[in-house]
Amino acid sequence: MASELPNRFLTPEDLVEVFELPSVETVYQWRRKRTGPRGFRVGRHLRFDPTDVRAWVDSQIGEAA
Repeated sequence: MASELPNRFLTPEDLVEVFELPSVETVYQWRRKRTGPRGFRVGRHLRFDPTDVRAWVDSQIGEAA
């Protein structure tokens, strides 16, 4: 993952690109299972705060250690 995430709210497609995921369905599965980064809705669109994504990555690294 790049050390710097964009300075804007991220879309599911952004997470697919950043984490090289197979599809956006993976992001939605994370959301249903509550295992991925915290997201929020803007109308019907799902968005992620880059700070929350970074915190989630850090927690995943911490759990793996």
